[in-house]
Amino acid sequence: MKVLVLGGTRFVGRSIVDAALERGDEVSTLNRGSRPAAASVESLIADRTDPQALDRVLRDRKWDVVIDTWTGAPRVLGDTCALLADRAGHYAYVSSWVVYRPPVPIGADESAATIDGDPDDEADDFYPVAKRGCELAVQRGFGDRALITRPGPMLGPYEDVGSLTWWLRRIHRGGRVLAPGRAEDPFQYVDVRDHAPWLLDAAERGTGGVFNTVTARGRFTMGALLETMREVTGSDAELVWVGDSDLLAAGVRPYVDIPLWLPAAMRGGINDVDVSAAHAAGLDTSRPLRDTLADSWAWLEREGEPPWQGATTRGLDPAVEQRVLDQAG
Repeated sequence: MKVLVLGGTRFVGRSIVDAALERGDEVSTLNRGSRPAAASVESLIADRTDPQALDRVLRDRKWDVVIDTWTGAPRVLGDTCALLADRAGHYAYVSSWVVYRPPVPIGADESAATIDGDPDDEADDFYPVAKRGCELAVQRGFGDRALITRPGPMLGPYEDVGSLTWWLRRIHRGGRVLAPGRAEDPFQYVDVRDHAPWLLDAAERGTGGVFNTVTARGRFTMGALLETMREVTGSDAELVWVGDSDLLAAGVRPYVDIPLWLPAAMRGGINDVDVSAAHAAGLDTSRPLRDTLADSWAWLEREGEPPWQGATTRGLDPAVEQRVLDQAG
């Protein structure tokens, strides 16, 4: 299969390129060339925000599948779809479950209400709205040839958001660790190494539509996540569970100060969505959580944080953590 990956050098895009090469696909990547492409990959260089430059690079080329992880202005993605509509058989877009309108019902499937978005929006300053606008741009450009995935947290080696890397570092440091909410709070995620091959297989089959792409409901909890991190990092950390209300009263910001944490009042059915459609379509998320975290820790210890992470690194200020822990007793 001839595959064009837009981006393809960082985390999610990199996992897709790796999976495509493992399948034996003929892979091209298109980006601005700030990072080298993988070996055996045709590297196309262009700024996709410039439609004329993009058109010159695409020329009369054709691909079976285009895969896109764009998080910027929906208008840019719309222009890309217009240029590729006659050059590609299928378009797969990695969106996010943040497009669901809160509060998300428990057990929500893909028919749940979404926030408003505009496929012609020039703005990219609010991630959920930008992602929803991008979904609409892909559907407008490719119709039933569009495949859209809505993953939750994406974990695995080379994670560049800062959520997983911060938690692994914090747990490894040990001592009393502020654990948010309750140990039994649900947690859903997807390993990028499971998401990528499924996305390619589904696109090759001509699968269209929208899919929630995370682990099964009720399989994992926040307690399991943090305890497994403690195990794989060899940490002596003591998890001190602090309730949502106490954290909010202390001014702790969900997801910003404590990655992967949303209080129950904000969370609704997030971390408890229905994934039966994707799993019926072949998505396999049976990889053990321990493998995901152990492989991520081994990578992080070997290579360190990605050099591009910078401003996206998040985490609770140690002084704030200590103050909250002192109050917790």
